[in-house]
Amino acid sequence: MEITEAKQRACDEIDRLAPELLDVSHRIHERPELCFEEHHAHDLLTGVLVDHGLAVQRGAYGLETAFEARAGDGDGPLVAVVCEYDALPGIGHACGHNIIAASGLGAGLALAALADEAGGRVAVMGTPAEEGGGGKEIMLRAGAFSDADAAMMIHPANHELKVFHAVAVQRLNARYTGAAAHAAAAPEKGRNALDAAVLGYNAIAALRQHIRDDERIHGIFIDGGTKANIVPVTAETEWYVRSTNLSTVEPLKERVAACLQAGADAAGCELDIEWGDPAYADMNDNPVLLDRYLDNLAAVGREPISRPDARVVGSTDMGNVSYAVPSIHPMVKVAPDDVAIHTPAFAEYARGPEGDSAVIDGAKVLAMTALDCWLDASAMAAARAAFAAS
Repeated sequence: MEITEAKQRACDEIDRLAPELLDVSHRIHERPELCFEEHHAHDLLTGVLVDHGLAVQRGAYGLETAFEARAGDGDGPLVAVVCEYDALPGIGHACGHNIIAASGLGAGLALAALADEAGGRVAVMGTPAEEGGGGKEIMLRAGAFSDADAAMMIHPANHELKVFHAVAVQRLNARYTGAAAHAAAAPEKGRNALDAAVLGYNAIAALRQHIRDDERIHGIFIDGGTKANIVPVTAETEWYVRSTNLSTVEPLKERVAACLQAGADAAGCELDIEWGDPAYADMNDNPVLLDRYLDNLAAVGREPISRPDARVVGSTDMGNVSYAVPSIHPMVKVAPDDVAIHTPAFAEYARGPEGDSAVIDGAKVLAMTALDCWLDASAMAAARAAFAAS
């Protein structure tokens, strides 16, 4: 099959599927579900895949809301198209995962229609719990992506970006235990767990002055006592510790733990630190696949910007996938420059005309990039070589 013709046919198929894809995007957006609870999105996406004749494994890799659907026979390259569909507490799809799910679905369906003729294979991967649960890493440990030659997805943002500036992250919960007492009648008998947590928080606030520009530490209070006239016997904080990669995050974790322990020591309390598993790796974008993505992005009339201030910093479990298989995670513009992800305003754009356009364009660009992997042997060979050297 000639590659130009194949790409046009894939785009035509996505245009034909557009009403269905946008309906999926809107229905996921209307019913936001938190990590590992995405039953509506799971059932909706897998139902569409089955309706289009794909073999689907529901509840894949030991996760109730994960799935995998495959098409294509033979030994051609296997391209994994990744769907995310979890939401954020309180602000719903303010990260636009409804767009990721629908664009991945569209690319997967278009590729499935061409797979036998083009000699390629596609796996549509439903990956739950990106927002803190590490669904992709859990799936990796269970064997997901093990035979994939490439993995790809797009993520919505307020800029058109070649890459997501993803850094490594590990979560932790710090639980303090003191001694309860009547705060007025016998305060000397108490050991204030909230004081310990506040002192730990302030120690980290001081630490923030002395970390690298590409490192981040941020936290919240989860528990601070039950009543003002009772010395708090328990307190709890949650933290995200981010650094360039998993190696550099380790020494930063030690410094954070020391700050939290200092608060406990000063208040005479006990501290239990629980590090979240899994940690998220930084994003190891494959340069060969990215170049093909950019060529295909231009074909749908989009162009990334490269201003130093135009970047999105965060973390994703797609980073873990990128160290297992050649991968990309570019960002597609769905909102004005001043509307950042993880805000209520961004959630509105993810359901609006800009979000709809990103679903269709994203599906086309992913499908065309997968076709490059299928039909251009030099592209896949170069992508493998770049991955081996990374």
